Amino acid sequence: MSILVHLEIDAKPECVSDLKQLLVNLFPDTRTFDGCIDISSYLNDNGHTFIFIENWVSKEHYAKYMAWREETGALATLGNYLQGPPTIRYFDAIVA
Repeated sequence: MSILVHLEIDAKPECVSDLKQLLVNLFPDTRTFDGCIDISSYLNDNGHTFIFIENWVSKEHYAKYMAWREETGALATLGNYLQGPPTIRYFDAIVA
């Protein structure tokens, strides 16, 4: 069964434009990473809170992806734009 990852970040207001561009640059590689089914991002009407809705084949695939992003330095770069740590929640798909 696939999992849904709900990742929320709160950007520094002065970094929102740079963060949007970073996502434009990062998401193509995310979408082609082994196990990624889909990823989309949304910006709250407060202008600085983003959520990412990600579908992955498994939590293990997502963990490999995050390790790769750590190795490439992308997570450190992302962290420079944030007011605090991200919130990540995992949801298992159910048959309904």
